[in-house]
Amino acid sequence: MSIYNIALFLHVSGAIGYFAGMGTWLFGFAAMRRAQRVEQVRSLTNLTGQLGPLFGISVLLILVTGLYMAVTAWRFQTGWIPVALVSLVLIAPLSTAFIEPRRRAIARLAQEASDGPLPQALQQRIHDPVLGTALQTVTILLLGIVFLMTNKPALVSSLIVMAVALLLGLASGLLVSRSGHNRGQSVAASADRMREPVR
Repeated sequence: MSIYNIALFLHVSGAIGYFAGMGTWLFGFAAMRRAQRVEQVRSLTNLTGQLGPLFGISVLLILVTGLYMAVTAWRFQTGWIPVALVSLVLIAPLSTAFIEPRRRAIARLAQEASDGPLPQALQQRIHDPVLGTALQTVTILLLGIVFLMTNKPALVSSLIVMAVALLLGLASGLLVSRSGHNRGQSVAASADRMREPVR
């Protein structure tokens, strides 16, 4: 067994770990948008809050092993490698900047709120369009990187693939945010009815 094969195994394992983390995040995000009680949101934010180490280890494995294979085997002679590496390097800080602060804000509000129907401030945080768009965009950009890894296109084609992935991510995120906004209005109306005193 060569060092390259070990690096490839770790590289694929890192990709699987990152996708598993994003899948869990998307599940938690979708469930939060359907939640009607603070306890539900609190449990979901606790779940997504445990994903930090998984993301960190996965990104480290992908970058270190990817650089190793690019230098020793590919020697950056194909255009898709720098495009994939730069895209991955940019995804990590974007996730930190747009996703994690909003998750922490939701978790803080859920911890501070009393058990029961969702308060308006928490509903607004959950249905933040930036959060939904960021999650969708990061996921589709990752799929774009997987496409580059499996098809190994030239530089121009690789740039086009990632540009299309970015546009699809933003468009799908906006659609999800719009549907989530309508869902949020119905949840808010339901919560208001639950708070009304019984006569």
